[in-house]
Amino acid sequence: MNTIGMLLAIVGAVIGLVGGIMLLIVAFKENIGWGIACILIPCLTIVFAIMHWEKAKKPFLIELVGAAICSVGSYLMKPPAG
Repeated sequence: MNTIGMLLAIVGAVIGLVGGIMLLIVAFKENIGWGIACILIPCLTIVFAIMHWEKAKKPFLIELVGAAICSVGSYLMKPPAG
């Protein structure tokens, strides 16, 4: 089960990274200030995604799916209790 968890965690991290990069590209296309701010203040990407939902919807959802897959993989890697 650890191998499957590790694989899911890696795949999820890569998907999340791709979504994050796509979101940064959208932010830089909107305004260079948004792009720099999203790099320096990571929580600001959520604000950007909400304010520019039509443009940022796809990359933001890809990032969330990647985070969910990574979380499931991390959960599967935990050793059994006891």
